[in-house]
Order: sequence, then C-alpha cells, then structure tokens
Amino acid sequence: MNVVENWNSANDFIFYGKNGDFASNQTAMQELSMLCLHLLQISLVYINTLMIQKVLSEPTWMNRMQEEDLRALTPLFYLHINPYGRFRLNMNERLVIENLAA
Repeated sequence: MNVVENWNSANDFIFYGKNGDFASNQTAMQELSMLCLHLLQISLVYINTLMIQKVLSEPTWMNRMQEEDLRALTPLFYLHINPYGRFRLNMNERLVIENLAA
C-alpha cells in the first residue's frame, strides 16, 4: 500500500499542471499526456536507480546497510527534482554515470 501511495504522490508531483487533470477532451491529447507522464516516470526511476547503485557500490555505504535497509530501498523518490526550474539540455554532454558492470 505504501508503494502505491508513494507512486501516486510522485505522479502528482510530476504531473502538477492543471491540478493533474487532463485538460483536453481530445483522446489523442489525453494519450499524449499519459505517455509523457510514463516517460518521465521511467526516466526518474532509471536515474534514481543508477544513483542508488553508485552509492551502494562504495563498500563504506554498503557495509552500513542492514537487511531491513536493503529491503526498504526504492527508486521512487523525487525530492531532488525541481519541476518549476529551468533545465539546460546539452546533447554534447553526458551524465557522469560510471559503468557499474565493470
């Protein structure tokens, strides 16, 4: 139940415009809004997962984790996201994410 509530609160946070309502009566526009929300959800979870993996790849942090801590890990957090700000996208730069498989 907590996971579903957390996911819904993340959806409300991401899809904040027009109070989270679909502003159009056109099916195509509603579908486009839903697909954009799904893309943002997937991107958020992916980046958060990579950040968690990077932190836990350090032995200092991994050794501090108990079984209960590992069981409680979730990529559904969004406090580091600013939905109101300006984001500069530079397609010539990549996020610094190390190859964790190496």
